[in-house]
Amino acid sequence: MEKLEHIGIAVKNLEESNRLFAKLLGKPHYKIEEVASEGVRTSFFDVGGVKIELLEATRPDSPIATFIEKKGEGIHHLAFGVSQLETEMKAKSDEGFTLLAQQPKDGADNKRIVFLHPKTTNGVLVEMCEDKK
Repeated sequence: MEKLEHIGIAVKNLEESNRLFAKLLGKPHYKIEEVASEGVRTSFFDVGGVKIELLEATRPDSPIATFIEKKGEGIHHLAFGVSQLETEMKAKSDEGFTLLAQQPKDGADNKRIVFLHPKTTNGVLVEMCEDKK
């Protein structure tokens, strides 16, 4: 893994959270995007080259809705940038980490993504992401 790419934060209301984080960070979000396949709407802030991704559920059965129902709003995942996603997936699997999917999915911000199960990463949901080519 090459760098911390972003920190994902689950929120109930994206508009309210955008205002809160704009005030907190002293700058507005630079993008809002929906990922229909994941049932999520995202908003991004850039803080010194690391992104903060706010995630709002768009349907009650989405992973973000389930997360908020169980744990409330807060940090959802850490995402690390990689240059060869399939190679990293195989390496992490070979090292004993459990992948939540066997194939990468399209994610927000022009990325291909896969998550590692938090049971194999000390309770932290870890995302590996690669720029789409």
